[in-house]
Amino acid sequence: MKKLIKSKTDYVQDMLAGLNVSQDDIEIIEDTVVVRKQKKSSGVALVSGGGSGHEPAHAGYVAEGMLDAAVCGEIFTSPTPDKILSAIKAVATDAGVLLIVKNYAGDVMNFEMAQEMAEMEGISVKMVVVKDDIAVDNEEQRRGVAGTVFVHKFAGYLADQGESLEDIVNHVEQLLTQIKSIGMALQPPYVPTTEQYGFDLHDDQMEIGIGIHGERGIERTEAKPIDEVVKQLVERLREEVTTTEWIVMVNGMGGTPLSELHIVTKYLSAYLDEQSIAVKNWYVGDYMTSLNMEGFSLTVIPYDTKVDEALKAPTTSAYFN
Repeated sequence: MKKLIKSKTDYVQDMLAGLNVSQDDIEIIEDTVVVRKQKKSSGVALVSGGGSGHEPAHAGYVAEGMLDAAVCGEIFTSPTPDKILSAIKAVATDAGVLLIVKNYAGDVMNFEMAQEMAEMEGISVKMVVVKDDIAVDNEEQRRGVAGTVFVHKFAGYLADQGESLEDIVNHVEQLLTQIKSIGMALQPPYVPTTEQYGFDLHDDQMEIGIGIHGERGIERTEAKPIDEVVKQLVERLREEVTTTEWIVMVNGMGGTPLSELHIVTKYLSAYLDEQSIAVKNWYVGDYMTSLNMEGFSLTVIPYDTKVDEALKAPTTSAYFN
């Protein structure tokens, strides 16, 4: 596949250099760590990250109202502990640092190692792990996917309100139990560093319950009209979310036109109306992608006034609205 790159070995560094050109409120340190140019003088600092390929996550959320730093690994590969430690040290305040981590073995292990190293240097660090992907039955093994972006925004709001590190952790952990996501794909992502597709999928097939690193789903069926796809995903979500007032994210996987995401939203809204479920707030766009995968995911949070207030609070990120 033809790609708009110079070298697959420079993919991440070139991407971040371009991001730095277009955004004058960030800077790149240690080659792959994105930090706010204006460091916080007080309040808890937020650090997230993971493998690249999920843009705008996580570097696009380094902004007022959201993250203070994002650590970018190679494509679909966890960043190393030393890079994570550099991010922590670059943004740490007296109030401490919160690490927001997606539930993948490499990410959890490396962020934990960095946390331990930072604590040895006298920095107060806590970590929360996002596990919102209901495609995985075992709740402890559930992957962190698009719901992670809601956590960035919620925790960023709490930090801006001057909440302590311990209180932010408590509030975020309560939210983590409520965030539920599931995704689907019509085409897998093409990974330029390996020059391979994430998985094989025929033109007349679709994959339900995919991951964001090119993982296959939990079910493969013939491709269906969008109203049937929406119904199938919502039925799975309703097994986990029993409330009737929702906050909903329709998230593109990187290769889906915005027009199709709006078509998804039309049929999703109609089906939820049939089910007497009221959507109090919509988020539609690319938030947590998988390179150029064609498909989408749905993320649901039961409506809560404090969560809604946090999500609507101002941020200078161009990618959260």
